[in-house]
Amino acid sequence: MSGFKEPGFADRQKAALEARKNLLNKFRSQPAPDDPAVLQRRAEREAIAARREETRLAREAALAEQKRRDEEAAAAEAIRLAREKEEEAERLAALELEQKAKRDARYAARKKKKR
Repeated sequence: MSGFKEPGFADRQKAALEARKNLLNKFRSQPAPDDPAVLQRRAEREAIAARREETRLAREAALAEQKRRDEEAAAAEAIRLAREKEEEAERLAALELEQKAKRDARYAARKKKKR
């Protein structure tokens, strides 16, 4: 049985040359950029990208519309709260005036009774 034979310079050169040839053949076997299959795949990728862009724009439009509706609802709620606060202030002022009028009437009645 013979032992391991160290590859010589010529063997290494031949192996490198074969590797380069294989790589070149692999590259040459690929279809050209103007090949119909390559063009079809490119068109499919562009169509997919266009659909994604349409979907993204539609989603952004929906989000903007939802944000606008939320802002309108918040503004309407703020107006309603302000109106309720104003009505409550008016009601309290009217109640205060009514209580003052009753108090003044009682005071006047006491004064009139003393005379």
